[in-house]
Amino acid sequence: MKTMNVLDASWLFVESPEAPMQVAQLMILSLPENAEENFLSNMVQQFRKSREYYAPWNLKLRNPKLGAMVPVWVEDNDIDLDYHFRHSALPKPGGERELGILVSRLHSHPLDFNRPLWEMHVIEGLENNRFALYTKFHHSLIDGVSGVRMIERLMSTGPTDRSRPPAWSMKPEKKTKKVKAQEAANREAPTAENALKDILGDVSGNVKGSIGTLRELRRAFQRLLGARASGVSALKGPFDCPKTILNGRIGQARRFATQQYDLNQMKAIAKAADCSLNDVVLAISATALRRFLIDVNGLPSKPLTAGLPVNIRTKDDQGTGNAISFIMASLATDIADPKMRLEAIKNSTHSAKEHLQELPKEALMQYTAMIMAPFMMQLVYGMGGRMKSVFNLTISNIPGPKETLYYHGAKLEASFPISLIPHGQALNITCLSYADTLNFGFTGDRDSLPSMQNIAVYTGEALTELAEIYL
Repeated sequence: MKTMNVLDASWLFVESPEAPMQVAQLMILSLPENAEENFLSNMVQQFRKSREYYAPWNLKLRNPKLGAMVPVWVEDNDIDLDYHFRHSALPKPGGERELGILVSRLHSHPLDFNRPLWEMHVIEGLENNRFALYTKFHHSLIDGVSGVRMIERLMSTGPTDRSRPPAWSMKPEKKTKKVKAQEAANREAPTAENALKDILGDVSGNVKGSIGTLRELRRAFQRLLGARASGVSALKGPFDCPKTILNGRIGQARRFATQQYDLNQMKAIAKAADCSLNDVVLAISATALRRFLIDVNGLPSKPLTAGLPVNIRTKDDQGTGNAISFIMASLATDIADPKMRLEAIKNSTHSAKEHLQELPKEALMQYTAMIMAPFMMQLVYGMGGRMKSVFNLTISNIPGPKETLYYHGAKLEASFPISLIPHGQALNITCLSYADTLNFGFTGDRDSLPSMQNIAVYTGEALTELAEIYL
């Protein structure tokens, strides 16, 4: 039995039929040269014979009906693998459109809380001798970084290695003494009641803390309030955003779109503009959103604000669960000039990072819990999309593998992140670097954003625009 921390359990609290809290990864692979016709069928059959399971693949909720009220994982090694691991085929011609339709449908379906909270789909029939892998987890089990690292471990750096087991049978890496001590503490909680005490203890620790930590947290919130009161500060906080068509109630159906860009080109723009790569990501996203909102006659006079997850996981941390903090930044969508827009975004993210860096490390998780509390409370009490949004949308940039990777001889061509959207936020933009590319995944509500594909297309036009200015 394994208890959850407050952040992991919060994703169970806010689960709803219209807004399942699940994240996924879509990998596009090219078949090996001279691959036999039944290459994928053989691989699938080989994987189905492997019935050895490791965390997080064998973890399920102890009491699925109570969900986060009793947030305890238990191991389940009697898994119905045919339910979790599926083999599908695209209808001809097997293009990007057909793949997008299938993935949108797969990501619309919530996970079954009576089972371990994951699915993997092998999708064959993609044009140009390619296939896809779609892997979905509940967000209470993994965050974006841990998910990428977990999938990356399955890959090899050359096409000849075809000996690796399927994902669920991959043994975890050797654990540090700190992780072992934490797991030992979790095993000392043999009842759901004790698990609840642990969660309440975490919450109590957030409130009490040390005197020094409380002092730093108070100063941090005073800076946020001062910035909000000034009305001109680049530092953004909760509720400092306009109402848009992105911020209403959502339905269960999803839309998914992708774009892949040259990472070196984006880095060159960032260097020329004296900003970060993430600032360039935000700038092309902001330009695309500005144009999209103009198209629908819905561009507000006040700039959109984005929530930006910040990874605080160490490089050697291969654990599951969530290890993130959070900042908010202006997207400067009120500025027509793209160069000035990028400069305003740069100033806003710089202020947000400085604000976060002023906090001691031991206060980061407490600060994250407090800064996200209004957002989570809206979702818990069903108020998301019914009252003023905490921020307009989430935009994430996840660092991925730098080398070209292979999976049982098949070359990984692209890897697209697929995120969750809650009530009050009909769009999520997440990007993942891989080799020399940056892969964008756009996850949206089907009903709120019937032309969401345009946002993805507009990011390409925005990137071209910045390249003409800076390169």
